[in-house]
Amino acid sequence: MRTIANLIQEVSRARHEYLLQIDNLSENQALWKPEPEVWNIVEITEHLFWAEQGGVFGMWKTLDAFRSGKIERTYDSDHKDMSIEQIIEITWKTKEEVPAIAAPRFGGTLSFWKASLQSLQVVLDAFGNELQEDELKVQAQAHPISGALNFHQRFEFLRFHIERHSKQVHELLKSMTS
Repeated sequence: MRTIANLIQEVSRARHEYLLQIDNLSENQALWKPEPEVWNIVEITEHLFWAEQGGVFGMWKTLDAFRSGKIERTYDSDHKDMSIEQIIEITWKTKEEVPAIAAPRFGGTLSFWKASLQSLQVVLDAFGNELQEDELKVQAQAHPISGALNFHQRFEFLRFHIERHSKQVHELLKSMTS
């Protein structure tokens, strides 16, 4: 099992690579869509912000709840000892609907959402300093699509999710030039 520091480093690396991929785009390029129902890069980046912020908030809230005795520590789930990739494989459809809490809704500039997404590293690091290594296998808040995940799997999900949308951005960038 990876340590908290390793898991945070993987999320940080994925975020950094994502931001590097969109670093030199103009605002017009970031708003481009090949089709109306496809998210543009501003929308994807805003979505990544809301999803990570909500994920870390939920983890922190759950950590506080079981430490203060408001909820019981739970270690068992249908996904115990599975990687996030295995969990996604069995719980997600080909095209999932985004939970409303993580949906892009404000719009705005790519510059704002890049800075906002980057700012979450401070929050993630602070949460990592709060969490203990022996708490990684405790169940965190449920994911709206995948269900029960432990803290380890929740960190993996943050990384996976950024990488998934990074591939989506790669395809958008390719379609811009073809």
